Amino acid sequence: MPAGFADTPEPPYYAVIFTSTQTDDLKGYGAMAEAMMALAHEQPGCLGAETARTPDGIGITVSYFRDEEAVHAWKANARHLGAQKLGRERWYAHYELRVAKVERAYSGPEGR
Repeated sequence: MPAGFADTPEPPYYAVIFTSTQTDDLKGYGAMAEAMMALAHEQPGCLGAETARTPDGIGITVSYFRDEEAVHAWKANARHLGAQKLGRERWYAHYELRVAKVERAYSGPEGR
């Protein structure tokens, strides 16, 4: 598996897709993002995550979870709730969050 890709199992599993644009006030954002990524990986049922940001500032993080219960537990995690609050108040100009059930997955170019 190449660096930066989540090593997910055979479907089904869930993807939480967080797409955002940021404000100009990013003080503390980098440290919080790193802490939340580490915390997510410790969360029971978390399968991994992938993240990227375009040159024009659109960020996308996809976190993968074993089941809906794991997704709900992550959303309710107290430290994650604090980070969400700071994100809404300080760091995000806009965001979209989507939760999807992954029913098929393959890799390439050789396939899986």
